[in-house]
Amino acid sequence: MALLERVSTLIRANLNDLIDKAEEPEKMIKQVILDMQNQLLQVKTQVAIAIADQHVLEGKHRESEEKMAEWTRKAEMAVDKKQDDLARAALERSVSYRAMAANFEQQVADQKQQVENLKSALQKLDQKLAEAQAKKDVLIAQHRRARATCKANDAQMATGRHSAADTFDRMQDKVRHSEAMSQATAELLKDDVEAQLDTLEKRDQIDKMLADMKAKRG
Repeated sequence: MALLERVSTLIRANLNDLIDKAEEPEKMIKQVILDMQNQLLQVKTQVAIAIADQHVLEGKHRESEEKMAEWTRKAEMAVDKKQDDLARAALERSVSYRAMAANFEQQVADQKQQVENLKSALQKLDQKLAEAQAKKDVLIAQHRRARATCKANDAQMATGRHSAADTFDRMQDKVRHSEAMSQATAELLKDDVEAQLDTLEKRDQIDKMLADMKAKRG
């Protein structure tokens, strides 16, 4: 998420270094604080949206489980009435809703993690903003005293390290993209076979569930 990347950059920012390198320290620190305030509002909005999405997913998960149970009861009723075809159809519906419930359960877990990530970013950014506001006057004064002793060599070395890190990250992204494309191609090639196998597997599952249900209900 681009928002979290921007927030992470602000959180990692070393205010002393920013002040040290700025041509207009007061203007720069005010801009940093303004950026933090803007990002803080955006993260708060995203937290609210993410929590709302989590509630929606939880509702869909509950609904899928209820539907699964409902169709299982219908299958049992059909078995009691010796209607195997209806029982089989009801079990197919039950199995489908079971798969949906499992899918929504995973989505809920992922969404909860996203909410926690956003809450953590919000807390850290809030702390960073408070730090910046508290240090603003002190940092500017320190900069004015220390401008003459700025370490240019350290800055150049840091720039070199960041450049190397950026190059490595770009190469890593290219490798990951290439791997993803290869995997997607392979998955497309085997989709048809897997679909046929899934159909056979589901048919066997329904047969077994029907036989078990008939056995349990005499």
